Amino acid sequence: MLDQSEKIILSVMYVCQIDGKALSQAIMKKCMLSEDMINSKIDELIKNQFVNEDRCTLTEIGRKSLRVVLAGGVFDIIHPGHIHTLNAAKALGDVLVVVVATDNTAVKMKKRNPIHSQEQRQELVNSLSMVDLCLIGQEDDIFKTVNLVRPEIIALGYDQVHQEKFITEGCKKIKLDATVARLQSPIPESSSSKIEKEYGESIHGI
Repeated sequence: MLDQSEKIILSVMYVCQIDGKALSQAIMKKCMLSEDMINSKIDELIKNQFVNEDRCTLTEIGRKSLRVVLAGGVFDIIHPGHIHTLNAAKALGDVLVVVVATDNTAVKMKKRNPIHSQEQRQELVNSLSMVDLCLIGQEDDIFKTVNLVRPEIIALGYDQVHQEKFITEGCKKIKLDATVARLQSPIPESSSSKIEKEYGESIHGI
């Protein structure tokens, strides 16, 4: 049975395998443990076959010990609806990976130019405490990102147009057995489009 700090170490290793960031700094930031304690934990995880001898990648057993949740959206104006939805998504598993739509995809979805660029939106979402990793999506095929992340759960927001059947069938094509969860928002009237409608063009000056 893994303790909380071991689970965090495995989660950080998983994230660093995807984004290529320095593992030791990321673990120390998340765990609040000394370097010696972290090394001791990693030794134990290697002994129990959760981590490879390279000390930075997960074994198949290690990966299977994590429940990874994938969520996506435009996230142009972060509002309470987003926060609730992302908290609900994180509660479904151990790791929350969020995909922000590219600028071109955002225009297609929202019928307007996003206020923030895709890189700015990625930075905004990455700064949220419940998010473990934020990626910029693929324009041509959303399942490229799904295949990279290989989540156990794909969480859809209450207002997202993606249909469960489309997601499920796409996952089958990449041989991924993922559960699709539709999240409900307690603030369904809280949306970026409503905020922009309420404040009009003045929002661009905030």
